[in-house]
Amino acid sequence: MKVALGADHGGYELKEEIKSVLDEAGVEYEDLGCDCSDSVDYPDYAVPVAEKVTAGEADRGILVCGTGIGMSIAANKVNGIRCALVHDVFSAKMTRAHNDSNVLAMGARVIGSGLAGEIVKAWLSTEHEGGRHADRIQKVAAIEQ
Repeated sequence: MKVALGADHGGYELKEEIKSVLDEAGVEYEDLGCDCSDSVDYPDYAVPVAEKVTAGEADRGILVCGTGIGMSIAANKVNGIRCALVHDVFSAKMTRAHNDSNVLAMGARVIGSGLAGEIVKAWLSTEHEGGRHADRIQKVAAIEQ
């Protein structure tokens, strides 16, 4: 599995900590920035991560900003992206199992690094259940068309 990572200034430090979680799990990743805590615009990082996922250059994406809200809004503007804003482990599992989310957004000012690491591990290890959930995802995809 390959993951595309992106963060704005508010999520930069947490993104760096998430890289350690991915390293420990043996997950390949591409860091698309940002690379500092200077003020930047979240769409400049959310969209490239989302486009890597839709192009098949990454299997999934992880985005971090101050609240996760801006990143999730921007990523969900890209057709084919199902970005979920998650701040707890249960939601991380459910968004994969039921919604087949392909991008995870988190807020660095909302959760700490320990919880973020647990969320990432749960999200990466949970598979989509398919079945009735797949039908619902198809209905959402039809809206994009």
